[in-house]
Amino acid sequence: MTEPHTVVICRLSADFAAMSHYLARVSIDLRELDRILTERPETRYVAPPQPAPPPRPVPPPAAQYRPAYPPPPPPRVPPHPPKERSEGWIGKLLAVAGVAVTLIGVVLLLVLAAQAGILRPEFRVAAGAVLAAALVATAWWLNARPGGRVGAIALAATGVAAAYMDVIAITTIYEWVSPPLGLILAAAIAGGGLTLARRWDSEHLGLLVLVPLIGLAPVVTDGITLLLVGFMLALAAVSVPVQLGKDWIWMHAARIAAVAFPLLVALVARHFDSREDLWLAGACGIAALVAIGSALLLLPATSQRGVMALLTGAGVTPVLCVVLAVDHVIAALMAAALAAALLAIVLVGERFPGVPGVVRQVFSALSAVAALIAVTVAFDGEIAGPVLLAMAVVVAMAGRRDVVARWAAVGFAIVGAGVHLSFSPLDTLLAPTEIAMASGISTLVASILLAACAVAIVWSWGPGMRALWVGAAAVIVYAVTSFTVTAGMLVGGDGGFYAGHMVATICWIAMAAALFGYAARLTRAERSVPIGGGLGLVAAAMAKLFLFDLGTLDGIFRVAVFIVVGLILLGMGAGYARLLDKQDKQDDKTVTTTIG
Repeated sequence: MTEPHTVVICRLSADFAAMSHYLARVSIDLRELDRILTERPETRYVAPPQPAPPPRPVPPPAAQYRPAYPPPPPPRVPPHPPKERSEGWIGKLLAVAGVAVTLIGVVLLLVLAAQAGILRPEFRVAAGAVLAAALVATAWWLNARPGGRVGAIALAATGVAAAYMDVIAITTIYEWVSPPLGLILAAAIAGGGLTLARRWDSEHLGLLVLVPLIGLAPVVTDGITLLLVGFMLALAAVSVPVQLGKDWIWMHAARIAAVAFPLLVALVARHFDSREDLWLAGACGIAALVAIGSALLLLPATSQRGVMALLTGAGVTPVLCVVLAVDHVIAALMAAALAAALLAIVLVGERFPGVPGVVRQVFSALSAVAALIAVTVAFDGEIAGPVLLAMAVVVAMAGRRDVVARWAAVGFAIVGAGVHLSFSPLDTLLAPTEIAMASGISTLVASILLAACAVAIVWSWGPGMRALWVGAAAVIVYAVTSFTVTAGMLVGGDGGFYAGHMVATICWIAMAAALFGYAARLTRAERSVPIGGGLGLVAAAMAKLFLFDLGTLDGIFRVAVFIVVGLILLGMGAGYARLLDKQDKQDDKTVTTTIG
């Protein structure tokens, strides 16, 4: 039976009235919000709240009518989001404990059972293989279940490790297969585990597959052999595609450790055995290629580029240490090739995504270190010193806009100066000392390069580093003295030693005169640095003249040095005053013309 039309009309009227009431309340809330916003301190006028319009009258519904659908209450928003449960670490801890206990059980099955004669070898190996397959299959099933990811990763890692143990057993304990075949089987197991890690997008699984192999593979080969090194290199290269597009920095660290660690151990062993191993040197070169190539491929996807660059530096360390196992010439050529390759990457870094920035700086520093090692390995001190100083001059001039290049130039200069002082110590300047021709020529060349290096380095740091000129002046003074004294000893023996010191003192005063002449041509605001340097040189020359030359030099050398130095000082006093007055008048005339 249908309802009367008056009841339907009343119900609709009540619904519209309720809607009007809620809209009116929303209007009141909006006006209140507007009032709150307009009452801020920075506003000048606060509008009074407008009264809300009265709700429309609701016609009385029929006596028997009540709204069939009352308006729902507004949803309540919780004041704080629910906190995540912190008990997740418990599951991970239990999973790790389960992995350890299970692997211990596998070892007991394969090793201790063999010693005790429990079961036949075939049953033990078959049981290990079945257990490994069952663990991986269970992990695959568990990963598809809610909350089963942690357990699946632990089970899969345990299964892969158990398979490794099985391979070790059939290779070393029972000797059913040869070591190369055992390594191939282990590589296949590792490849399957890494593929599963990429499919599940789990870096932890990849680490649990790769890291155990670092400790287990030497057991297969009964030590670190060339076969093991080759297997690790192949494994490192194969693991790179698994990481493409993934930000797995620890995976890269495990890859570097898997290659660098056995190579460094093998290099140390070859060094103590006094044996040369060209195959090992080649493996070090391949390891450097893998480290650099994998870094260039993985840099675009990682957010920790600085860490990856440092890990790459650890990956090329075997090349820098290859001198432990091969001849110095080969070691120097390999270090030089590494330095050139890194420098090429730095120079064309814009073409490689991820290289600009911190990676370029790290690679620049690595290139400088490799170049330094190449020079020190290839040459002895008499040649290495001048070569390093020449490299410092070139790097300072060419890389004056790059911070790493400037510091590399400083490093080359410090090491080069140290090598130079090792075969030409300071005490050779205090007393006549016999000098071999080769050492003398090296000292002459190093002295010239040392002075040029000081000027180039200070110039590369820019005009704001005026304090560095003090150190550069001290280096130049030493270089001039070393050059004159060494040249005098090579030419005239003991008499040449005295003549060299006489010339050195005169050169000091001449350099001071040159600085004063340069200062006289500058404006008043720019004279402080050259004037200070000139006065310092004059003070040093006078101290040397009275404390060393007066007591050490004899005969004509003592007379000549005092006369020449005195005449230069007189000329400096008269000429500097005249040039200074002329420059000041010219500056005042220029200022007057500009103002007028």
